[in-house]
Amino acid sequence: MRIESLHALNVARRGREAAILVTDLDGQGEQVILEGQPVAGSLGEAVSAAFRSGRSSIVDVAGRELFLNVYLPPPRIVVIGAVHISQTLCRIAPVAGYDVTIIDPRTAFATDERFAGVDLVADWPEDVLATRPLDAYTAVAVVTHDPKIDDFPLAEALTHKCFYVGALGSRKTHAQRVDRLRRQGLTDEQIGRIAAPIGIDIGAANPSEIAVAILAQIVQAFRQRNLVPGA
Repeated sequence: MRIESLHALNVARRGREAAILVTDLDGQGEQVILEGQPVAGSLGEAVSAAFRSGRSSIVDVAGRELFLNVYLPPPRIVVIGAVHISQTLCRIAPVAGYDVTIIDPRTAFATDERFAGVDLVADWPEDVLATRPLDAYTAVAVVTHDPKIDDFPLAEALTHKCFYVGALGSRKTHAQRVDRLRRQGLTDEQIGRIAAPIGIDIGAANPSEIAVAILAQIVQAFRQRNLVPGA
């Protein structure tokens, strides 16, 4: 690997950006491609598929054998609300490869007894996200039902283009939420990215089943995410 390629990969890693090192197996060079960077033709199709799958592979492009070595930031889930749904979600998400952080300023809910061994932060999202910013490899699930807690992280998630943004609540609750977010200056296109009601419709009837539905929707969003620049 050339020193220039190593430097580019290290910069991407520190910035939690996805990158692929493309190496010509005939010894004709290498290049680093960042996620969202325009790549034309069949190489672009192979690169997009590699970013979505996260798997390195050898591909044939116009008669050239290329090795695509994929480097993805670890995907993570930030849950706003230390509720029953969160208790199940923080247990099952690591099985699917997602780190989980729970944020809730309500110290009666955000306790080590209820969330043993979990990255739990009993503070306001405004304060937490100032030092632990969201990014495109973060899913945000908002489940408190409290606008004073929910609205800021929702706006942050949409602004930072998190790959998944979901919010718990009825259609009436969501309509009120949409009005508040519009007043904050978010566009209808941004707000339209919110999965509400949250989770895939599996007929969930209790908090644990809702957690399963949320995780399934997060995995779906991650594997089907838009890789077009600016999208």
